[in-house]
Amino acid sequence: MKTFSNRYMFIYALGVSLVVAVVLTLVSVSLKPLQTHNHEAEQKQMILKAIGVESSRDDAAELFAQHIKEVDGFYLFDGGTVVPMHGSGLWGPIWGYLAVDQEGIVIGAVFDHQGETPGLGGEIASEKFASQFKGKQLPLSLKKNADPKSRYEVDAISGGTMTSNGVNAMLQKAYEDYCSLGGQAASTNGKEAIE
Repeated sequence: MKTFSNRYMFIYALGVSLVVAVVLTLVSVSLKPLQTHNHEAEQKQMILKAIGVESSRDDAAELFAQHIKEVDGFYLFDGGTVVPMHGSGLWGPIWGYLAVDQEGIVIGAVFDHQGETPGLGGEIASEKFASQFKGKQLPLSLKKNADPKSRYEVDAISGGTMTSNGVNAMLQKAYEDYCSLGGQAASTNGKEAIE
């Protein structure tokens, strides 16, 4: 049985590590355009979903161009504005899009997360959670046991306090961003902006 010196094993391990690192780097670099494309398609799908237009990754770009016009980081559509939201949950980033009409009434909402706990904070990505926003009025906030008759409150996620706090912070920032447009988003007819 042949034995190898420590020096040989160190050089061998270093060589294998370098080969693996080069291969992983090449794969990562070659897949970057596809990752970027998929991320953009997913973002467009979420924005379209917020305004009530269902799409697939294949037709998202075409439908987005038909329905949405991007202006200063906001997305205008016929009848309103989609406000992007970004924040932090318990375990990582959370984000969403809030579609509001010209009077600041929510038409639709969509949320997602990177690593919130399934069944708790992860519920922000559910249709059940997002559907609570429809018909509500800006400014919005999440409240535990929210009054269903309130135009400004949405029921928080039971057991997802940190995620709910993150969503609340996103909603507050979205409202501030929406107001910072100086009424432009509320007064601009999205259809005119698209044409």
